[in-house]
Amino acid sequence: MRLSVHQFDLKIMKLTKTLGYLGIIASVFVGLGEYLLHYSPNILNHSENYEFFKFVPLNNLTIGHFLAVIGLPFYFAGYLHIYRMLRSGNETFAKIVLAIGFVAFAVGGVWIGSRASIGNIVHLKDSLDTTSYQNLLDHYTNHMEVLVQALRIIIAVLSIFFVISILKGGTYYKRWMAIFNPITILIVLVIIGKLIPVIGKHMLPILMNVTHFILFTISLTQLNKHIKSN
Repeated sequence: MRLSVHQFDLKIMKLTKTLGYLGIIASVFVGLGEYLLHYSPNILNHSENYEFFKFVPLNNLTIGHFLAVIGLPFYFAGYLHIYRMLRSGNETFAKIVLAIGFVAFAVGGVWIGSRASIGNIVHLKDSLDTTSYQNLLDHYTNHMEVLVQALRIIIAVLSIFFVISILKGGTYYKRWMAIFNPITILIVLVIIGKLIPVIGKHMLPILMNVTHFILFTISLTQLNKHIKSN
């Protein structure tokens, strides 16, 4: 039996919704993993040279690593959700957002996969000579830590195309959704974390995941309203 146009649209919307929920799952799993990898009560006072890792239990590094690695692929589903929400407005811009999103979390995946290793090196500090230890830290900074800086730039570029796509109209988003682009959410969260350290010490170590949890949640809210109105 052939589907009616309405049934076909609902089927497409159901897939788009499922992809959005997978994006939320990614932000939760990777967020929990990154929290275990990074958090200790001393994180804000020992940020230099990765010293905060010495306060993170080795067991947390292991569990956090695998939670993050398991969850990260679902971020690609989340950006397929964003793409499907945008493409009715402008297919080209939607594809650009999708492509940049994939690049962002490919880069992010390499970085998050390295955190347990640098954490373990910090725990081994007393068993290494000073020169070798510093060489390992410098190598990590130049090859891995630089990726998180690149990720922020990539997300900023993605946000520009996200905003343009929404403001051009025709997407499943209301135009006010442009305010809730990833880089704006991230900056607001940084400000909140800096102004309120009791929140910041828990939130800042998993900032990109909190950002995307908010993004995917608001996006799904917009989709659900669109489905109900039609």
